[in-house]
Amino acid sequence: MKNHILWGAFLCFVAAASWGAMFPVAHAAFKYIDPFYFTIIRYGSVTLILIPLLLWKEGKQAFRLEGKGLRLWFYGTMAFTVYNLLIFWGEDLLGEPGVMSASIMESLMPMISIVITWMIFKKRPHPFTLSFVVISFIGAMMVITKGDLQAFLGGTEQILPSILLLIAVIGWVIYTMGAGDFNGWSALRYSTLSCLLGTGTAVVIVAGATLFGYISVPATETLIVTAPHLLFMIIFPGLIALLGWNVGVSILSPINALLFINFVPVTTLVVSIFQGYSITMYDLVGTVLIIFALLGNNGFIRLQSKEMKRVRARLGQQAS
Repeated sequence: MKNHILWGAFLCFVAAASWGAMFPVAHAAFKYIDPFYFTIIRYGSVTLILIPLLLWKEGKQAFRLEGKGLRLWFYGTMAFTVYNLLIFWGEDLLGEPGVMSASIMESLMPMISIVITWMIFKKRPHPFTLSFVVISFIGAMMVITKGDLQAFLGGTEQILPSILLLIAVIGWVIYTMGAGDFNGWSALRYSTLSCLLGTGTAVVIVAGATLFGYISVPATETLIVTAPHLLFMIIFPGLIALLGWNVGVSILSPINALLFINFVPVTTLVVSIFQGYSITMYDLVGTVLIIFALLGNNGFIRLQSKEMKRVRARLGQQAS
C-alpha cells in the first residue's frame, strides 16, 4: 500500500515538474518555430504513441465512443485545442515575461476550478477558500504586471495575451472536470480518445490558418533545430505528464494530487534561472503567494473533511 502511494506521488511530481519546465523550453523553441505548428507536432506525436498503446492494452473495443463522442470531442477540444494553442500563443506574444506568466496561470487551475464550480453549479465556496482565491489572484497579478498595474491596463500588448492564457487554463480545467462523465473508462482510454479528437480539431484550425497565409509550414531546418525541444515536450509534458497525472490522481485522490501543482511555478523559476532569464522580485513574491494559497486551501479542505468524518461517526454511534 505504501509503495502504491509513493508511486502515485512520484507520477504527480513528474507531471507537475514537466509542466513547469515546458514553458522555458517552449520559449526557447519559439525563436525558430511558431507556437501553432509546435503544438500540433507535439500532440500529434503524442496521439500516434497513445493509439497503439491503447490498442495493445485494451483492444479495439476501447475505441468505441459509446454515445459519448460529442462530449469527448468537446472536452478534448478544450484541452488539446483551446488550452494547448492559446497557452503557447499567449506565452509567445508576451515574450520572455510570458514564461512565468504562463506557468503562474497554470498553477491557478485549482483556484479557477473553485470559481467555475461556484458559477456553474452554484456551490458557494467557504469564505476561507474565497480568501485563498483572492490571495492567489493577487500573486498572479504581481507576476503578470511586474508591479506596474497602470502600464498593464494601458497596454493591449499585455492584456490580450494574458486573456489568452486565462482562456487556455479554463479550457484545461473544463477538460479535467469532464473526466467525471467517463467513469468506468481507464485514464489511458480517456486520454487517448480525447487527445485524438482534440488534436484533430487543432490540426484543422492550423491548416486553415496556413491556407489563409497567417502562418507557414516550418522548414526542415527549423524542425531539426527544434527537435530536442519537441522531443522533450512530446515525452515529458506530453505523454508522461498526461498519463502520469491521471493515474496519480486515481491513486492519491484529487485533493492530495493538487498539492503537486505547487511544483509547476517552482520548476519554471529554477529552469528559467539556469537559462539566464531575469527573474524579478514580483515573480518570486507572486509565486510564494500562490503556493501559500494552494497549501492553505488544501489544508483547510483536509480539516473540513476530517470534521465531516467525526460528525458522521457521532451520528452513526447515536443511531446504533
